[in-house]
Amino acid sequence: MSFRDLGGHLSCVVGIGPQAWDALNPDARPAELHPFPVLSGARHTAVSTPGDLLFHIRAEREDLCFEFERLLLDSLGDAVTVVDEVRGFRYFDTRDLLGFVDGTANPVGDDVLTSAVIDGDDDPVFAGGSFVVVQKYLHDVAAWNTLTTEQQEAIIGRSKLDNVERDSDAEPYPSHKSLATITDETGREFDILRDNMPFGRPGQGEFGTYFIGYAARLWVVERMLERMFVGDEQGRYDKILDFSTAVTGTTFFVPPLEMLESLGEIDDSGEADDEATSVDITPSSTGTPTTTTGSDGSLGLGSLRRPTPASSSERTS
Repeated sequence: MSFRDLGGHLSCVVGIGPQAWDALNPDARPAELHPFPVLSGARHTAVSTPGDLLFHIRAEREDLCFEFERLLLDSLGDAVTVVDEVRGFRYFDTRDLLGFVDGTANPVGDDVLTSAVIDGDDDPVFAGGSFVVVQKYLHDVAAWNTLTTEQQEAIIGRSKLDNVERDSDAEPYPSHKSLATITDETGREFDILRDNMPFGRPGQGEFGTYFIGYAARLWVVERMLERMFVGDEQGRYDKILDFSTAVTGTTFFVPPLEMLESLGEIDDSGEADDEATSVDITPSSTGTPTTTTGSDGSLGLGSLRRPTPASSSERTS
């Protein structure tokens, strides 16, 4: 499929939910993999919604995403049911639909691997994989636009026009930026790799952000979301949630390509091999949804991919 336009940089990352993982590989599970937890704060709740498979399809052209998804779903047939499908796009200067630059805190250089890919010291069996948490946020843009730019910047923690960080110590209330910063007791900061996408249908009054967070350590994402919804202290939650509602929340494990290809393998007798004897969901045996990688075998995300122009179209199912 990708050979139809090599400049289209088509790729697909495959994530597998906890229950589906246990069905595909009952003998071993990534140490941190578990369902997304419900996070209830004083005013807002991060909901937990089920999901067995995530396909994060990316390309420079929407028709490539469309065609890949069509072929993928044709191959999977009635073995799967699509429960959500979001078409994201790049917005001006990589901004979200609230008008602020998104992904500013993403790691760069060697920190990308450290932040997004499981290290062998942490989980030797699943080294090279990643955790991904997705949430679908719907924005009340009309209410957001009643705020002054100064009020919006105080909530986000950065200036709107030039994306400069504000002094969080001078803020009376914790900003989104400060609540999303995770450190341990020694002051070491832990990052995740965000690949958030705006989405929307102006004619339907729908405006949103599809949060996609890849992490080497799942607890980092969960701690970040806990600080947003519950607060660094009870009640000191992320004020952006007064204007943005999470309607989904799901966790997946992204296996390395070789591991993904081995799931559901069929031996010469036509039976699943020893590592997949109890498979109920068999995507790889009916069409092999693959993780297309760069020439270095990377996940093809953010700084993990070869330098390319900004993506113009992304889709998740």
